[in-house]
Amino acid sequence: MPIIIRQAVAGDLPVVKDMTERAYAVWLPVLKYPPVPLTEDYVPRIAAGTVFLAQEGEAVCGLIVMEYADEEDTVFSVAVDPDHAGKGIGPRMMSEMEDRARASGKQRMTLYTNALMERNIGLYRKLGYTETGRRPNPARPVFTIVDMVKPLR
Repeated sequence: MPIIIRQAVAGDLPVVKDMTERAYAVWLPVLKYPPVPLTEDYVPRIAAGTVFLAQEGEAVCGLIVMEYADEEDTVFSVAVDPDHAGKGIGPRMMSEMEDRARASGKQRMTLYTNALMERNIGLYRKLGYTETGRRPNPARPVFTIVDMVKPLR
């Protein structure tokens, strides 16, 4: 069954919260604190049309949350249901958002992640993102944020 990417609607809020909690749970022992996506209020993001769900049949298997600017789009969060991990859903969602950004004339895609999330950084590199710098996390200065970019041609 093909995976479709659709915009989340208000009724999807419980799924968005549950998916985010389940997907980010693996990072709690590493970070020792809840990552920002776990504490985010998704109501305004869903209302703004920046939350997208990956769906296979009736099952929601992933989500991606975007932030938009004039020249670039930024990936705020990617979460894949642990039961669907390893099926290429994360890269599929990233590719879809890159295609949409390219079609709207954006020059690049950006993202940021915690430096301790090395596995994710490796995945983003495989998807064509390069590191542009590291900076202290303003909310938790003991942690480092890794900024990454991918030009859209």
